[in-house]
Amino acid sequence: MSSHTADTALTFLGKLILEGEIQCQTGLHIGAGKGSLEIGGADNPVVKDAFGIPYIPGSSLRGRLRSLLEQTLGLAVPSELIYLSKRKGQEVRIHQSDRPDDEICILFGRNPGRVERVSGEAVESPRATPARLTIYDAPLVVDSITPQMRENLDDELTEVKSENAVDRITSQANPRTLERVPSGARFRFRMVLDVLCEEDKPLLARLIEGLRLLEDDALGGGGSRGNGRVAFSGLSLAWRGKEYYAKGGAESSLLSGADLAALQQLASAEDFAAKLA
Repeated sequence: MSSHTADTALTFLGKLILEGEIQCQTGLHIGAGKGSLEIGGADNPVVKDAFGIPYIPGSSLRGRLRSLLEQTLGLAVPSELIYLSKRKGQEVRIHQSDRPDDEICILFGRNPGRVERVSGEAVESPRATPARLTIYDAPLVVDSITPQMRENLDDELTEVKSENAVDRITSQANPRTLERVPSGARFRFRMVLDVLCEEDKPLLARLIEGLRLLEDDALGGGGSRGNGRVAFSGLSLAWRGKEYYAKGGAESSLLSGADLAALQQLASAEDFAAKLA
């Protein structure tokens, strides 16, 4: 956990800007939650913008990172979870604690008010704390869908994967189709980490841990069936201190064209905090 305490004072120091590309290693399906089906369309379409171009919602990427970090830190247990929704069949349980050094709550924010824990305990949540991490929607790099790829796609930018669930007793088939962004597609992502105190500076290392976990996990739906394997590349990291915003000062480029290993090495260096001045 972090070195934050209940007496840690928050005062804006600057922002870390992390940008790069997400490359699909296998087909990616992030569902649109569409209420109706188009004739001849896939049963499960992917989310698209107003121009019909697939993208990765910042909420999907942020939620997956949070979930993976909660699991790896041992926080996905009843005593650490609260209900966001208790609607039957649509329960939403996430981690939230009142510990000032809880990096998950520092990174992703903490909501105030009375909450109910999964363990059955009703507790009063502490004061709200601002989320340090912002993740924006990641647009598709349209040119990453090459002409050769388009010749084999079911749509201009996506493919349709057919799947079949077979009843173990009757052997009756239950076919379904899944729209996916194809392997090889790339998305441009942008993440901003607010540094509100000296104790926030090591949080970048925790974010990188989440990104590395995601590379060996899955993004979107159907991960256990082969969908959603991604890789991060072409990473750049910049520091924009108070002077950048107050007086138009220059940003400090900390890394460019790197992979996650190089980024992690930078964040774990002893002099990293000194670079954020």
